[in-house]
Amino acid sequence: MTERGQLVLIAAVVIAVAMVPITLAYLQLGYDDDVESASEVTDPEGDAHRVLLRAVHAASVDVPGAYDWANRSAAVGSVRSDLAPRIESVETGLLDSGIARQVEYNQTAAAEWVRTNCPSGPDRQFGACDADRGIVVQDRANRTHVLRVALDLETTTDRRESSVTWVLDAW
Repeated sequence: MTERGQLVLIAAVVIAVAMVPITLAYLQLGYDDDVESASEVTDPEGDAHRVLLRAVHAASVDVPGAYDWANRSAAVGSVRSDLAPRIESVETGLLDSGIARQVEYNQTAAAEWVRTNCPSGPDRQFGACDADRGIVVQDRANRTHVLRVALDLETTTDRRESSVTWVLDAW
């Protein structure tokens, strides 16, 4: 064999040896077309829950000092107004990722929470509760206190649709 042939043979061996780690790395990375999409890997409901829970607290913290019980409807309107930008950000925040979310107030869930959780009768510690447009308020020393906000979240991704109802604690 000539020197040139030996040089070609040695170059081929070096290239083959260099291809071994590249091939192993490729096999470890692999490709599987059955892998979940990015919208399935994220947690759009959990993300929305965290954002809305903080927003409900922030929107309701100043209500007792600003609204007496007779003005509870205005207090509810104020809370809804304060929540509107946060709800909009939840609804539009993941659109670029292919995740659509819609948030609605749930008056039925709020009324059910009042029915099962607000005591009635002469021995109760605080005044009456009221569910107004999906928000639960209570009379405490003639001041309006926000207790809960009932919300529905509908999430649509490229692979699934889901609905969840939360009655979020305001404090």
